[in-house]
Amino acid sequence: MALSVSAVVLLAILVFIMVRKSGLKAWHALVCVLLGFYLASSSVAPTINDVTTNVAGMIGELSF
Repeated sequence: MALSVSAVVLLAILVFIMVRKSGLKAWHALVCVLLGFYLASSSVAPTINDVTTNVAGMIGELSF
């Protein structure tokens, strides 16, 4: 659960920055949000969840 909340916060911050600085229009962000909701309810959602969990795990195991 902590991973999903962190990912949501990170993505929200990125969208906010893109709206303010990169010329992303608010309706572009709205379309992205709607796409996210539709993807979450689709049959692809478990695969997306597995991929993001595995990538986060790989990043967490990196040592500098």
